[in-house]
Amino acid sequence: MKILLSALSLLLPAMAAAISIPADSVKTTMQTSRGWRPSIDVRTDAVMVYGVGGNPSDRRRGHSTIEERIASWRDKGYTVHFMTGIAWGEYQDYFTGAWDGKRHLDEGQKVQRGDTIWHGYMVPYIVPSENFIEYMKQACVKRAIDAGAEAIFLEEPEFWARSGYSDAFKREWQDYYGTPWRPQHESPEATYLSGKLKYHLYYRALNEVMTFAKDYGRSLGKDIKCYVPTHSLVNYSMWEIVSPEASLASLPCVDGYIAQVWTGTSRSPVFYNGRQAERVFETAFLEYGSMESMTAPTGRKMFFLTDPIEDLPRDWEDYRRNYQATFTAQLLYPGVADYEVMPWPERIYEGLYHATGDKNSEMIRIPRFYSTQMQVMVNALNRMPRSDNRVSGTHGVGVLMGNSLMFQRFPRHEGYDDPQLSNFFGLALPLLKRGMPVSTVHIENLGYPATLSGIKVLAMTYANMKPLSPEAHEHLARWVRDGGKLIYSGSDSDPFQKVDEWWSKAPNAFSAPSQHLFKLLGLDPDAPEGTYSVGKGAVTVLRTDPKHHVMDTGGDQAYLRAVERLFGSDLGYRNNFTLRRGPYLLAAVLDESVTDEPLQLRGHFISLFDPGLPVSRSVTVAPGSQALLLDVDKVTDRKRPQILAASFRESDESVTPHSYTFTAKSPADTDGIARILLPKAPKEVTVDGVSRPLGEWDKTTRTYLLKLPNSPAGHTVTLRW
Repeated sequence: MKILLSALSLLLPAMAAAISIPADSVKTTMQTSRGWRPSIDVRTDAVMVYGVGGNPSDRRRGHSTIEERIASWRDKGYTVHFMTGIAWGEYQDYFTGAWDGKRHLDEGQKVQRGDTIWHGYMVPYIVPSENFIEYMKQACVKRAIDAGAEAIFLEEPEFWARSGYSDAFKREWQDYYGTPWRPQHESPEATYLSGKLKYHLYYRALNEVMTFAKDYGRSLGKDIKCYVPTHSLVNYSMWEIVSPEASLASLPCVDGYIAQVWTGTSRSPVFYNGRQAERVFETAFLEYGSMESMTAPTGRKMFFLTDPIEDLPRDWEDYRRNYQATFTAQLLYPGVADYEVMPWPERIYEGLYHATGDKNSEMIRIPRFYSTQMQVMVNALNRMPRSDNRVSGTHGVGVLMGNSLMFQRFPRHEGYDDPQLSNFFGLALPLLKRGMPVSTVHIENLGYPATLSGIKVLAMTYANMKPLSPEAHEHLARWVRDGGKLIYSGSDSDPFQKVDEWWSKAPNAFSAPSQHLFKLLGLDPDAPEGTYSVGKGAVTVLRTDPKHHVMDTGGDQAYLRAVERLFGSDLGYRNNFTLRRGPYLLAAVLDESVTDEPLQLRGHFISLFDPGLPVSRSVTVAPGSQALLLDVDKVTDRKRPQILAASFRESDESVTPHSYTFTAKSPADTDGIARILLPKAPKEVTVDGVSRPLGEWDKTTRTYLLKLPNSPAGHTVTLRW
């Protein structure tokens, strides 16, 4: 049954929205705190109804309770899930004492001067105590399951690195370490230990709440799936937030993740070639990659998220340009084909943002050209196939990363600085900017055989992270002896090298964790710069912290030469990435690369980034831009009438020798457009039984351009030839 439903979701996506789909077979979803209404009926397979309390402004619309909101979406044919925050949310009844008679505002995360970190009015970021965990089980998860939610999403397990000073955190420190609390600003070791505790607290919270959800669901005869929507390890490290990340995949209660990547995370400025700037596509590519590699070896389900806007106010053209960049980046991972198509559709369709980049420009709702383009892109996700194809470029180079990246970010200590996570980007961007689809490898996953499968050269550093266990080194040493090539780039001079951790404790007595790794490899623990043979493999040591590869102009040359030597063949530098997924062709052209030449593509293409859905014989993709094309020549079963691209979702398709009929549904107050493959030019087109003037026919591709006003109730369209 699971395989059958997966096939239906892929091949007949319009039908999938009309049936209840098992959570692990859902292909597209969205999140909203609102009950159903016409303006946000996006026609995904599922909807994640957010929060028990919902949005207070909805009370006047009649969908105030979780029960009412879930019912409103289910009545419209949606599979309904429940999402809420695990680190923040509308939990005022808990903090004010309405839930258990005790006030719990002391459980908010606090900074050194004693201020609480707030997410909103009376909404603090939370130190997840056992009491709060019990509240989440009973007041949120149980109620949502009773209301009919078929899956639970607990999002953003976030502990701010700058926090760690509340009484609640001090109590947790005493319980966890068995010693009095130590202020994290006093030493690198206290900072590191504080990060480990924050990591543990949300690991515990998710484990306990999700285990409860599954057990409670089983008591009702339900198979409740549980997912963690979370920012990438790249972003949380940049933004100085601690979260469990990769370790959650080892928990039997976690069925998968949502990779929360969007313009707001990916536009964080990074260094490259001595210049700090926004590099949205490149950062998004690495963010999605870190999420994909975090789960791929474990077999857990992964949804990729994009957002057509972002949290901070910008203008619509800014949103559109960066949406295209992040959207393309996610699609360049062909092994992932499940998506959260948008968060907060009410914000996207009903919010007011600047008409232009001028901050004094008029505030307007989403322009019709952008909503049309966005809906075409969303409907492409409903049919986007998983693919065995690989993105262009030389594969086989990986960058090691780990959860302890989050432990060294704040506060700053003398002798250590890592601006904008440059020690990570210093290993990844020099390759990515030259058209190499560099992989990320999670140190926590090294025990899975698939983790290093396909990796020929692995680059690593301990300038920005530390290994949480010696077993990771045993896996690395075995891999090198079996033929792997390792680059270690680092001066090992940062103060976190000397924290009281396993590498410095008996029976070990190392002053840096790399010394333990080098000893296992048969090298001098203080190995100087150079290349060493180890078994069938090799190790190159560079005694420069990777941040200098990107913070210094031309600083990546020695690193690139090391990669080239170990790889042993031409790396095929280029300034672009391309990928085919079924009939879809994706392209991204890089600026700051080996050439400024645009990419020329020839064929019969429908551009899905153009709301007019024009047919083009050639497409030029300039540096710094991307393209999503439907290649008409690659469409299967071309004798069958079918919609190739549309700003609505079709269902109830019917084909006769001389006609093609379907139902088109999409949010209210938006424009419908579609490119439809037909055997002949239509002689008549009717919408809800009324004839319409004939539109454009492209003889070469045999595609008809249909235009109509969208409706969530649906239009019945018939084309006769």
